[in-house]
Amino acid sequence: MTKTCIDSTRFGTIEVDEEAVITFSQGLFGFESYRRFVVLCIDEKSPFRWLQSMEEPGLAFVVIEPRHFMPDYAPTISDADAEALGIGADTPYLVFAVVTIPPGKPEEMTANLMGPIIVNAATRMARQVIVEDDCYSTKHVILQELMNRQPAAREGADAGTDTQGEPEYSNR
Repeated sequence: MTKTCIDSTRFGTIEVDEEAVITFSQGLFGFESYRRFVVLCIDEKSPFRWLQSMEEPGLAFVVIEPRHFMPDYAPTISDADAEALGIGADTPYLVFAVVTIPPGKPEEMTANLMGPIIVNAATRMARQVIVEDDCYSTKHVILQELMNRQPAAREGADAGTDTQGEPEYSNR
């Protein structure tokens, strides 16, 4: 395995397996020029992860797998997004939501369920998508749901190994 080091401003020097790097062909919304990221698990007991840029040491996002607070989260992604990611009916994939925590108000933390990050677990190609479901929001309050599901959140803490079921496709 090829290892690479990144100098993160939050976590210091981190050694990363090249095979763990996630590549965004279009970057993230608002950060299109950054394409290579890695998901870091800083605390095994926490459902939160860090999506750390490999290209910019100061760029990292708090993310969470929505199943930790909404086990039935099943976003519908477009056929074009599924095709760009190489996701078919039998393709294992991961889903992350970007978390926003207002300074000094962790009880108001939210997850963006309208713009999840989908990762093809086999190819490590990723894309932030806009889901086609009207029932999700960009600011879904999650703290109470996390607290209600705390034991379940601890059981599946390793974001790198869990996969979701089949993605739903639209015909647009």
